[in-house]
Amino acid sequence: MRDVAVVGFAQRQMPEFDGSPTCVEMLVPLLAECYEQTGWTRRDIGFWCSGSSDYLAGRSFSFVSAVDAIGVIPPVNESHVEMDLAWAMYEAWLKIQTGEVETALVYAFGKSSAGVLRRTLGLQLEPYTMTPLWPDTVSLAGLQARAGIDAGVWDETAMAEVANRSLTDAEKNEYAIRKGGSSVEELLARPMYADPLRKHDCSPVTDGAAAIVLAAGDKAREVRDRPAWINGLSHYIDPMGMGTRDLTRSPSTARAAAAVDLTGVEVAELHAPFSHQELILRRELGLGDDVRVNPSGGALTSNPMFSSGGIRIGETASRIWSGEISKGVGHATSGPALQQNLLCVLGSTTEGVGN
Repeated sequence: MRDVAVVGFAQRQMPEFDGSPTCVEMLVPLLAECYEQTGWTRRDIGFWCSGSSDYLAGRSFSFVSAVDAIGVIPPVNESHVEMDLAWAMYEAWLKIQTGEVETALVYAFGKSSAGVLRRTLGLQLEPYTMTPLWPDTVSLAGLQARAGIDAGVWDETAMAEVANRSLTDAEKNEYAIRKGGSSVEELLARPMYADPLRKHDCSPVTDGAAAIVLAAGDKAREVRDRPAWINGLSHYIDPMGMGTRDLTRSPSTARAAAAVDLTGVEVAELHAPFSHQELILRRELGLGDDVRVNPSGGALTSNPMFSSGGIRIGETASRIWSGEISKGVGHATSGPALQQNLLCVLGSTTEGVGN
């Protein structure tokens, strides 16, 4: 397996929806930032891959307009996945593994404010028995949270502790939309939103975009003194039918964790759009109390659709570049109630690459 590292990362998250820019307007400054970080131009990029959703945009082949941000003359080697940035990065990593290219730039974008997000995401449910009932994502997450409480796996206090820590950590994150912790008691005193969820238990609707730059071997070393090497990549999916799985568990996360080496992980950026889902992920990953979870604030403080999972990887890579940590893991999820899960283990050395 070829050594591949994350060498560039940029993000943009919009606190206001009025006058929110188009996908091209969001992406152009991000790509420029990636060029500045690496010292490259678009001609140095061997492969491009994007993540977005036509359903979210409300029109077919909406991703094609985003290609304008790249510039297509001369033609570029480009692909697209109807998924989060993390899965676009996985495709780019595979492309580099083939030996066809040495570098890749992946990006993703989503304007969640264009419609009613919780209803739009209902389209990803099982189409014959679930979608006709049109349960929205917040309601399904509420059912999942209630299942865990009734089973004694977690309680509302544990959920509030997750939210309070996330809001407090977000105070140091310039990109966070929601920030400012208070106390667990104050959070528990707030009204219910979708019982047993309160608004702080749910990620905010966020417009945004992000980009990640990958490079192989010496190309990565030319760009960064301390590249964030991809030491392991794994993803699995659970059944689509909500009634066929235990909602208090995430088997796909556990399987992904078994396929990589999480020993010595110092930071875990977990894509948990709801507070109780972080509790599930920590359990399935077997993370100890010494692992710092979501120092960026995580998805509870800003959750741009189709970028948030990739942002977890970028946030982890940034801490490796700075020397703050030597090993971390970025996690991305997609689908209802943690249906699909991807893990990306990053390290300051190439030891373990190829898992």
